[in-house]
Amino acid sequence: MTSKANKIKLIPDWVRNYQRPDFRFDLAAGLTVGVMLIPQGMAYAMIAGLPPVYGLYASTLPAMVYAWFGTSRHLSVGPGALTALLTAAGIGLIAQTGTTEYLAMVTLLALTVGLIQFTLGFAKLGFLVNFLSNPVFLGFTSAAAILIGLSQLKHILGISLSKTQHLHEIVMELIPQLTNIHLLTMVTGIIAVIVLFLFQKYKPTFPGALITVFASILITWLLRLDQQGMSIVGSIPEGLPTPKFSSFTFENFKILFPTAFAIALVSFMESTAVARAIQARHKNYKLVTNRELISLGLANMSSGLLQSIPVTGGMSRSTVNDQAGARTGMSMIISSVLIILTLLFLTPLFYFLPNAILAAVILVAVSSLLKVSEAKKLWLLDRKDFWMMMATFTGTLILGIGPGIGIGVLLSLAWIIFETSYPHHAELGKVQGTHVFRNVRRFKGLETAEGVLIFRFDAPLFFANIDRFREVLGEYKNRRKDVIHTIIIDMESIHSIDSSALDIFTELVEESGKEGVRIVLAEVKGPVRDKFHKSGLTEKLGDKHFFVTVDDAFKAIQGQHNDDTPGIALQTNALGGQ
Repeated sequence: MTSKANKIKLIPDWVRNYQRPDFRFDLAAGLTVGVMLIPQGMAYAMIAGLPPVYGLYASTLPAMVYAWFGTSRHLSVGPGALTALLTAAGIGLIAQTGTTEYLAMVTLLALTVGLIQFTLGFAKLGFLVNFLSNPVFLGFTSAAAILIGLSQLKHILGISLSKTQHLHEIVMELIPQLTNIHLLTMVTGIIAVIVLFLFQKYKPTFPGALITVFASILITWLLRLDQQGMSIVGSIPEGLPTPKFSSFTFENFKILFPTAFAIALVSFMESTAVARAIQARHKNYKLVTNRELISLGLANMSSGLLQSIPVTGGMSRSTVNDQAGARTGMSMIISSVLIILTLLFLTPLFYFLPNAILAAVILVAVSSLLKVSEAKKLWLLDRKDFWMMMATFTGTLILGIGPGIGIGVLLSLAWIIFETSYPHHAELGKVQGTHVFRNVRRFKGLETAEGVLIFRFDAPLFFANIDRFREVLGEYKNRRKDVIHTIIIDMESIHSIDSSALDIFTELVEESGKEGVRIVLAEVKGPVRDKFHKSGLTEKLGDKHFFVTVDDAFKAIQGQHNDDTPGIALQTNALGGQ
């Protein structure tokens, strides 16, 4: 990606090229997502341990900021279940829920998350998110969905449960409380869940959640269910908050940094996955990873300015935004304006909203995070990925959110190390009548030559795998029944070599020469050629040991070229070529 593509534009392309017909579609989509965001935002604030209004704050300016600077034209940025849960898990360790200190730390957390994302994007470090593999992410989100769902049972059942993110603690505390279930609350919650599931399945673009919310408010008010033990939201402040920075100290920053870094990575990974899935259906714009990081960082910093929780791209509302016909970021600006109007004029309407309804909204929203079908697919396709997913899933459920992410990162890093240390390798043979070489263990009828071993190693050579390279090459030699006099090494997949690997590679060449075995290299990449040239290996081997293709080397060894036909001499980067 060019540096030009990574630059943040003060006036985005969609604004420059905005057409009047686009507004009709953006208006419809914006209003649809806006009415969806009202109950969702309030519900996610509850997960984070905050009053519902703070979820509405996070649905205003952050969404506008991302819509203006982001590269996705359909991603709906706002409060999310995962970021809310991580917020509660991180802040809950250092501050008491409901206190001024808790709110101040949440504000600082959002600012810190935004700063981390902005810095990573500005430094073009978006690739770091790749260290959290997709199976690991799926395992974490699936476990998080269960923990979020269980945390909302207290609102659905009308019982009292302490705040914890450990499965066994939730279950052990829940069982004795089953005798204290508030029947009216439970019936209300179950009916709401069923209704919301039906809306989600059959009418995903219809404002089913908002209709359910207002219907429950009306019923609660008319029947005064709050006087019969039904827990309600109560008073919600009107207007927008004023920025406060009372907790912005370096000490608090250090305390929050691990949680903020985890949220920054998870938020970006979730947002990117959603944006890519939707962008695949639209060819009129492209996603730019580092600009996405910067834009999401700016959105989170703006959420911190509003004293609200970290934000992320949401799958359900982004999908609805797309399905409702959104064409540009204008749809999210319209959604934000609707939320602002709600905050300014309509918050008194939510006084009688049952907490059970918001819990039902959460349960239905997080149900999509439980990836049972993905687990089945991984079991069939790749058992290694399946067990990585299950390890992260189990670790998160038992040990909690923070350790669960840590397990996921460690597993991802461990697998990267394993894959580079023990890469795929193969003995090759020629497909008859072609210039193509394939794995002799996978293809039948391949052409080979007496005494000639063609070897491929599918990874860059460095200190961690060079011994493996020498080991498997020896195994292939010993496995052959004929006496090997020539080894052709296909170096197409070896795009780099470090000093440690270069030393051992040179030793291998020298040892082979003493044994009467000729080493021939083909498809050597430019950076590797340079290292060979500087180390003197080029001179030691001689030009006749280097060929452009494996086929050239194979033909030369078979005597199909003239004896005086030279190989292809090594070139430096200054001379060009690969």
